[in-house]
Amino acid sequence: MAPRGPRTKPTKLKVLAGTARKHRLNPDEPRPEVARPDVPDHLTAAARQEWDRVVVKVVDLGLMSDLDRAALAAYCQAYGRWVAAERALARVAAKDALTEGLMLRTKTGNAIQNPLVGAANKAMADMVRYATEFGLTPSARTRVSADASVDDNDPFAIFDSPRASR
Repeated sequence: MAPRGPRTKPTKLKVLAGTARKHRLNPDEPRPEVARPDVPDHLTAAARQEWDRVVVKVVDLGLMSDLDRAALAAYCQAYGRWVAAERALARVAAKDALTEGLMLRTKTGNAIQNPLVGAANKAMADMVRYATEFGLTPSARTRVSADASVDDNDPFAIFDSPRASR
């Protein structure tokens, strides 16, 4: 049975968000070394461009390790699928001034939603879900604030900083 309640945030994100409390932290939490993993070979061209754009930024924030490679690759691949679906929709829209490619006619004449719309929406939803894991959305960033004075090796150092007295 899966644990109940919301997923637990990693200590690093709790510290960056300013919500870390000593009694709520897991002192045995693994702390993988910050690293820039190699780009996976299976990424599409658009996904690869997104990887190259984002990986540097999440490494600079200290949120990336070799263990996070698959999650970032999933985000980038969802981005690549979203781009591909939107490009395909744009090509269909160029030929369909009435519905701009959003609707198709079946053999019997019924109007249905273009399957590309569903593919684009699913890829976009996946992309946003993964993006929040890395603090890549505006709302996710509002919960994170970098404090250079905090020692990354000591999750309890936040309580010694001037920000702890807030």
